Amino acid sequence: MSKHPAAAVPETLFADPEAEARWRARFTASRMSLPRWAQDAPDRNLYRSNASGVWEVYAWDRATDIHRKVTDRPNGTWSATISPDGERIWWFDDTDGDEFGAWVTEPFAGRPPDSAPAPGVEGAIPGYSSGISLGHTVDAVGVSTDDGTTIFAARAGGPGAVIYRNTHDAGVAALSRDESLLAIEHSEHGDTRHPALRVLAVADGGPVAEKWDGKGKGLEAVDFSPVPGDQRLLVVHERRGRDELLIWDVAADAETELAIDLPGELSAAWYPDGTAILVMQTHEVRDSLYRYDLSGGALSKLDIPRGSIAGAQVRPDGTVEYSWSNAAAPPVIRSLHPDGTERVLLDPDGGTTPGSTELEDAFVPSGDGTAHALIARPAGAPDAPLPTVFLLHGGPHSADEDRFSAYRAVWLDAGFAVVHVNYRGSTGYGSAWRDASEGRPGLTELADVAAVHARMVEKGFADPARCVVGGASWGGYLSLLALGTQPQLWAAGVAGVPVADYLAAYEDEMEPLRAFDRSLFGGSPDDVHDLYVECSPITYVDEVRAPVLILAGENDPRCPIRQIDNYLDRLAAHGASYEMYRYDAGHGSLVVAEMIKQTAVEVHFAKRALGMP
Repeated sequence: MSKHPAAAVPETLFADPEAEARWRARFTASRMSLPRWAQDAPDRNLYRSNASGVWEVYAWDRATDIHRKVTDRPNGTWSATISPDGERIWWFDDTDGDEFGAWVTEPFAGRPPDSAPAPGVEGAIPGYSSGISLGHTVDAVGVSTDDGTTIFAARAGGPGAVIYRNTHDAGVAALSRDESLLAIEHSEHGDTRHPALRVLAVADGGPVAEKWDGKGKGLEAVDFSPVPGDQRLLVVHERRGRDELLIWDVAADAETELAIDLPGELSAAWYPDGTAILVMQTHEVRDSLYRYDLSGGALSKLDIPRGSIAGAQVRPDGTVEYSWSNAAAPPVIRSLHPDGTERVLLDPDGGTTPGSTELEDAFVPSGDGTAHALIARPAGAPDAPLPTVFLLHGGPHSADEDRFSAYRAVWLDAGFAVVHVNYRGSTGYGSAWRDASEGRPGLTELADVAAVHARMVEKGFADPARCVVGGASWGGYLSLLALGTQPQLWAAGVAGVPVADYLAAYEDEMEPLRAFDRSLFGGSPDDVHDLYVECSPITYVDEVRAPVLILAGENDPRCPIRQIDNYLDRLAAHGASYEMYRYDAGHGSLVVAEMIKQTAVEVHFAKRALGMP
């Protein structure tokens, strides 16, 4: 039993039964990921859903419209894929969210009752997943451990053979259609945040081709062409300071940069015949889709609603399917047909989920650039400064977008204005903005948060005496760091699964995270010890003045529990006002009831800290 004060768990957040039912309905509503189909059996599909109350893997046969729940585990299942012939489903088998385990496989139609799934690759060691790519006769999986990365390739269902091993972080990216080549991303140059590419011969693991753009310029292998015999690889590069696209003909070792004149950052997927790509443009946190013809360079914008896309791909008949939402409208799976007609393909909750409030944009000068904030006021709120929660995203290489969030919506329902800050370190604004926190992480981001805070107070949006800072993962780290380095700004703080003591976190976290930290800080704690100390929340714990709530998973490999206990012990010694909530899972929960419970704990804590009814 923890010696630290336990967070209060309210039975309800709202006295009004309709308001209580509304916020819970947003969480309990059925959700699903974009279905992924087998390349050569497109009626056989795989997706994730929370329909059972836990995020699990489901199979969907479009021909019969039969949906089948594949996995059923207490803490849920996240990672899964399907073989190109549609015969087998693969999913990653970890323990209670600890992310350490192995890939297993079972028939698409299901395994016999009381039988266990088969090992995906015989002989592969357990570890953290570092990518997977499946073929008809070749299956490749990457495994990360404290010793580095190992990639196994199994042929015709036989045992796995090691085709790559290195102490640096690396991962499986793509298998060519003829299954002779495997593209991997690696950091043998010492920078996992800006990876290089290597193409291996599946037969013996020998290098076939290499591509590295130099220091500070990463490459991402998207996929090989879907056409048999075509060894072109679609790649994302950042040679001009933002994510753009190129085609790498591996057989000829020749590349073609795609000159696509669109602002923002670009990603893409192949059209099935290999003559075009589906381009997704992300610009100021909203997404657009285009067809780009590779032969002549024609770019055609697709007619989709304004908002954010959580995934998009092209069916064999040219239909584009995508997962869409915006801040006001819950997510649905939509289809855009070649003739221009559009429809909702799948709406898991039948359109019954309560909506929320639209987001507005605020652009605030900060440092050498402009921080983009997304803001919302509660419906019917008075035109006066409001209690405001600054919700800081994780990552750090991520971004808050114009997408639906049941979590954001309940803060608005509770009477809080909401501010999201896409601080330096966020993606979507170019390489320089994303990498600006390198060498001084945490403190750099908080300078942007402070600038946005000042602007919100200045314009009468936020009440300076009632501002809460909160977030999870990297956002939780920033929240704790803000409470200690900016105590005058915050009336309360909420930190979910945070880095709290960076030196201890580095010792205990999974190796891929240590590699990330070395890239971000410019070395390990042995190399730049003082920088880790300067950027660690525990360094400033004695300066914390506001009440703080910390939530943590017992099995978290990313922000391990020991370093959080260290911080809590220091809070206790300091006599700070704080509460702790522990749960039996990893870096977050896939159980809907647990998500609801944690959200209620957070909002209830903040309201009590601010003296709100």
